[in-house]
Amino acid sequence: MTTELLPPAQPAFILRGHSAQIHALHFTQGNTRLLTADAEGWVVSWNLSFKRPVAVWKAHDNAILGVGSWSADRIITHGRDHKLLVWQLGLADELAMDKTLPVDAALTSRKQPWLLHALPVNTLNFCAFAMCHDGMPQVLSSVKALQDKDVPCPILIAVPNTVDSGGIDIYQLPSEHRAAGINADRFITTGMVMALNILAESTRIQVAAGYESGHTMVFVQNDPGAPFQKLYSANPHTQPVLSLTIAPSKDHYLTSAADATLAKHPLPLGHNIWNTEPKPLKVVQTQHSGQQGLRYRSDGRVFATAGWDAHTRVYSGRTMKELAVLKWHRVGCYATAFAAVEQAADRDGAGDGRGWGWGWGWAGGEGAGIGGEHCAAAAGSESAGHALARGGRQGWESVAVGYLLKSADNAGGG
Repeated sequence: MTTELLPPAQPAFILRGHSAQIHALHFTQGNTRLLTADAEGWVVSWNLSFKRPVAVWKAHDNAILGVGSWSADRIITHGRDHKLLVWQLGLADELAMDKTLPVDAALTSRKQPWLLHALPVNTLNFCAFAMCHDGMPQVLSSVKALQDKDVPCPILIAVPNTVDSGGIDIYQLPSEHRAAGINADRFITTGMVMALNILAESTRIQVAAGYESGHTMVFVQNDPGAPFQKLYSANPHTQPVLSLTIAPSKDHYLTSAADATLAKHPLPLGHNIWNTEPKPLKVVQTQHSGQQGLRYRSDGRVFATAGWDAHTRVYSGRTMKELAVLKWHRVGCYATAFAAVEQAADRDGAGDGRGWGWGWGWAGGEGAGIGGEHCAAAAGSESAGHALARGGRQGWESVAVGYLLKSADNAGGG
């Protein structure tokens, strides 16, 4: 089968307004909003139909490491001011929020969303938080959560340990109590925790971690209160791990590092604990050092990285083959985010990313730049179901840029 040469990708829209580098991105509210967070602690929520800010506030006194959502109206931010904060920001709350972008006015105090939770955490590691739904809620009744749409399911938050930079703390929200901990490895000098991801199912919790030494490990807790056990350990990288993401299929995960290596690892189950020779499933030498911001698309077909060379690269989820290079930013690219793909789109095929392409446009009309210094860009389909956003610096400005990835004609893969 011949592969048709695709034209250079063009942004669907460009969002300008940050005066510092964009460090984190996250789609929320059914892909109708894009959250952008920067190195000075500012968060902007963008309406993607109109390409305009609907909420702007100073969330932290230092750089933001990560941003996410707990439910439709709860935003999580993690800053280098040693705080992990949960904000309430629903569609109705946007009406009272300031819309003036950080670059357009003096950085004075602004109205903040209602602060629901504040956790003191370790941020010396430059490691962003990881979260998942609690598989066995104990503080909030699961029955109440099912009956009351305003009560979100409890979640688990994984962050580097407050005292031991090689250890991991796991907190539960909304209780804010420390649910578990993982000690630094006693036999391997791993250095600091650099990247985390977490899964929970019933009573079992799995944590995947990447370290300063280039090691990556998987730990499991099979019962509440039991110690975590190490299931997997590998050292595919010669430089510190920069990012880590678990596949939507939950059977493997990826790591990227300051070196040029991308590695795919098994996500072992509890019965694999005595595997004596674990090794990566695949290791790819990309020739591009410093790929970070690893993110899988929700259908698992493709994943993306943000590079020190200011390029975003899109890879096949199955073969890890490079599919596209996005070169819009010139100075640096620090984060990526995919909009969730609707289940109906998943029926078109799955696997190697063959037959995919670019689409332009967005519900609400053509994208237009918004005056400012730093911007973000995104690409996706007409319904925003295949949107890819990247955040970085373009000369003297920081921007978020969006692209639309068409996959209706994708061939099925393995």
